[in-house]
Amino acid sequence: MSHPRIGFHASHEQFPPSELLALARTAEAAGFDCAMSSDHFRPWGAAQGHSGFAWSWLGAAMATTALPFGVISAPGYRYHPAVLAQGAATLAEMFPGRFWLALGSGQRLNEDITGVAWPEKTERNARLRECAEVIRALLAGETVSHHGRVTVVEAKLYSRPVQPPPLLGAAVTEQTAEQVGAWADGLLTVSAAPDQMRKVIAAFRRGGGEGKRLVVQVGLNWAPTEEQALAGAHEQWRTNVLGGEVNWQLRTPEEFDTATRFVRPEDMRESVWISSDLGWHAERLAELAELGFDEIQLHQVGRNQRAFVEAFGERVLPALGRRPMPADGTFS
Repeated sequence: MSHPRIGFHASHEQFPPSELLALARTAEAAGFDCAMSSDHFRPWGAAQGHSGFAWSWLGAAMATTALPFGVISAPGYRYHPAVLAQGAATLAEMFPGRFWLALGSGQRLNEDITGVAWPEKTERNARLRECAEVIRALLAGETVSHHGRVTVVEAKLYSRPVQPPPLLGAAVTEQTAEQVGAWADGLLTVSAAPDQMRKVIAAFRRGGGEGKRLVVQVGLNWAPTEEQALAGAHEQWRTNVLGGEVNWQLRTPEEFDTATRFVRPEDMRESVWISSDLGWHAERLAELAELGFDEIQLHQVGRNQRAFVEAFGERVLPALGRRPMPADGTFS
């Protein structure tokens, strides 16, 4: 069985940036190997109530821990791709080998605040690839002018890292995974049924992703009792159980709250790993490791973050063989 690195997911939608910073340090002390940051302008629902700026937070988090970090962002809407490239280059220059950037097609909740029209999925995927090509060229030191779905005029990065950070492609469906395989250095996906995850991985490899990095974000909720675990997941994360295109089309937290008002606590088990049994969580993570993931980023969706970090650090992480930090201090 492969031995993936186990990461702590920092959810800006749910916690103040200052609290997330302390939690990242706690996760490092508990034995987590790496971390990942969300990048939201709005929370999913009113119960979450936060949305700090991920890029300034990443600088603080990477300066006060030794953890490698990743972040997922959507270029071409609230972020011009040249601005994302500059942000990624700055972090990678300051913290060599410790940063990766995942690019996704975005969701309306965050991206239409500038007033741009929100396109359908095919157009969003095309814009994603175009922006990825711009970002990669800038990170390579090229002077870029581009006129297409986005416009770039003689952009050049003057402060760049020796090695550009890996650009991952974010995908949930097989179709998107196959498309990002052509340009991405790796795949970022979310946990699902094992058969579905195998299909997504196979599609990514079929599209050009053979041999590239695989990262998965797992939504889970642990608490001392089953009742607490289920209630915590429902209170914080029921706004994320909508399927299909709905997650990417709703505009505001209020719309998500309305759309999920009839979601029951027991419905949460369809999309979140929920259990008070730490051994059960360890078994599920071992199953993911068998699929070949290089990193498994754990997103505890409940508010009991410190208890989760301590419990998993003591009981779950030691049960999993993890990939050690390479001798040069970098993650490939």
